[in-house]
Amino acid sequence: MNKNYYCVIMAGGIGSRFWPKSRNAQPKQFLDILGIGKSFLQQTFNRFASVIPRENILIVTGGPYASMVNEQIPGLAPYQIIVEPDRRNTAPCIAYAAYKILEKTPEATIIVTPSDHLILNEAEFLRITRQAMDFASSDNVLVTIGIKPTRPETGYGYIQMSMTARHIDGKPFKVKTFTEKPSLELAKVFVESGEFFWNSGIFAWSLSAIRQALQTLLPEVDSLFQKGRGIYNTPEETAFIRKVYAECRNVSIDYGIMEKADNVYAFPGDFGWSDLGTWESLYLQREKDAHENLIDASQVLLHKVSNSAIAVSGKQKLAVIKGLNHYLVVDTDDVLLICPRNDEDYLKQIMKKVDPKYL
Repeated sequence: MNKNYYCVIMAGGIGSRFWPKSRNAQPKQFLDILGIGKSFLQQTFNRFASVIPRENILIVTGGPYASMVNEQIPGLAPYQIIVEPDRRNTAPCIAYAAYKILEKTPEATIIVTPSDHLILNEAEFLRITRQAMDFASSDNVLVTIGIKPTRPETGYGYIQMSMTARHIDGKPFKVKTFTEKPSLELAKVFVESGEFFWNSGIFAWSLSAIRQALQTLLPEVDSLFQKGRGIYNTPEETAFIRKVYAECRNVSIDYGIMEKADNVYAFPGDFGWSDLGTWESLYLQREKDAHENLIDASQVLLHKVSNSAIAVSGKQKLAVIKGLNHYLVVDTDDVLLICPRNDEDYLKQIMKKVDPKYL
């Protein structure tokens, strides 16, 4: 393994679109949503630990979740858990991690990944990951991994790639544009064109390349974190970072840097990827019964139920359901949710109205 290769896993979100399974007290990345005995975070860490030194994998999370990270990934050194005092989106998170790594390995190449993605073909994913990191380490470039679309999905961002020449395996495309969550009509055009790939949110770059991008495109963010040179990985870091986050604006790496930089490249990938950001995306990926129902429950009696997702907690609980089509049923200890399966707008609205104790 290359000792200069690092991985930064972003695990600070609350997974609100998986409510009521995912809660503020235990977000989606710490849950075994797939029912395989490992949380999303554990799967992500183990995946990258096969190609990157374990001691070079850093996990960024919020203060309330640091103990969960330690429980699920035992044996981490203190510097491997980066605790954000507040949520400020992905650009500050990445800047923070970059400056911590700078104190240890100035020649580092970093891959940044969310903690909650589904990867079905891990061998192919790791092959593309190595290509992306090798390319990023060799030049002043910002690299992302694009996913070959299988449908006109409106919940993902899209990357348009320059396809003026025949693609050679192991070589990236130059990125032309980023587009966030298009309309269905536009998504259909994107997929039919063959030039657009889903934006996976997985990035690779050398430490020098991302620092240059931060200094050029997000100088106000970079200057805040740059003031901590010599403080990172010391007892004074916590107090310093608390002050930085109080002053730092909320901005994503996509909007702040990737959409504006002129040195962005993308490796196309086709390895069974989903960000599993919603109940609907989970439904599309999981195995279903003869009536196209996803069933995550120990005991169910279904009659005239089809194309639905049924998630019921508790081994002793029997779920009896009749007459539902295209519905989502989620039953936890304290919440019962029944709504149309793909009505994400309803979930957003209802979460604004429920008592905070249920969030």
